[in-house]
Amino acid sequence: MKLVIISAAPLIKKKDRWYAYAPYVYELEIWAKFVDQVVISCPIWESENRLLVTPLNFKIKEVVPLYEFNIKSFIAGIKGILAVVRNLLILVKLVQQADHIHLRCPGNMGLLGAIIQIFFPKKKKTAKYAGNWDPKAKQPWSYKLQKWILSNTILTKNMQVLVYGEWPNQTKNIKPFFTATYKEKERREKYFSEKFNNLSEQEIKFLFVGTLTFGKRPLYVIQIVERLLKEGYNVSLELYGEGILKKELLLYVKQNNLQNFIFFRGNQTKENLKEAYINRHFLILPSQSEGWPKAVAEAMFWGTIPLVSRVSCVFSMLNNEERGFLIDCDLDKDVDKIIQLIKDYNTLKKTSERGQLWAQYYTIEEFELGISKILI
Repeated sequence: MKLVIISAAPLIKKKDRWYAYAPYVYELEIWAKFVDQVVISCPIWESENRLLVTPLNFKIKEVVPLYEFNIKSFIAGIKGILAVVRNLLILVKLVQQADHIHLRCPGNMGLLGAIIQIFFPKKKKTAKYAGNWDPKAKQPWSYKLQKWILSNTILTKNMQVLVYGEWPNQTKNIKPFFTATYKEKERREKYFSEKFNNLSEQEIKFLFVGTLTFGKRPLYVIQIVERLLKEGYNVSLELYGEGILKKELLLYVKQNNLQNFIFFRGNQTKENLKEAYINRHFLILPSQSEGWPKAVAEAMFWGTIPLVSRVSCVFSMLNNEERGFLIDCDLDKDVDKIIQLIKDYNTLKKTSERGQLWAQYYTIEEFELGISKILI
């Protein structure tokens, strides 16, 4: 079987090897297990641009470059139209040769792929929608257009659309799915709850995992910890990730004398992140938008309690706050809620255990089984 992947996620070539964003690579490796040939069509970058990248360790028959574009100015718009035409010609030829078309959405390239697949109703297809599928979410028009095309069973034939979460009133081709990080053998045989014992009397350790960008709101996480320090609590925060806000955040920490309590760890390996999850009490993720919030599932896998904004499928992941807690991104309200939680370590232990039991179902082996059923 020849699998053609159409994606906006870039590849980077270094010393005759292809690299890409690490979690994306780990997932593609699983798709590649069940096919004979893999062709990837996507933009090509000359540098990593702060992405946490890893090499593609599976055989790729061909990499077909696509042209990135935007319409932020008149000149860019003209260039964008030319890029769209060139990309469409490239993709039509590729789709004709494919046994299975796999779209990575949302994104400009995913949108082009979604349009082209309409004209190939007999081809077997999947789309992985990695964004927020919530019908009520505020999103760019291009995202809404992709969702409309993919879920329209008149236009889109012979396709399974993999989305995060279960949503009401969906067409039959929309399939709830997930993403996994850990293997079965990494699961703990029993729950260890000692880290929440007498929490108010020990150092309370917070964690942020994600890009340091406006959409992830890392400054708000810092402000929560800053307020808890002012309230007299012994707290610390580690931030994992890179992004355009790093200099601004470092300056804020320095100006407010928080260097002894707030630490920037940058991009880290899976093993280092695992240790961070195990040794921290809470993950704070006040995102404006998410697909499957991978950091939330990873934290829960190790018994760390997520404090998360109400976006995407988070509410169902937390099961009405039985496996974690929602925050409102209102500093006074959220800090008050955290203070009350700190005092109730019995509730925290139960919440942590329920979260871990739920998250440890979503292993790489379970993910592989799901992919195999789609492709075979």
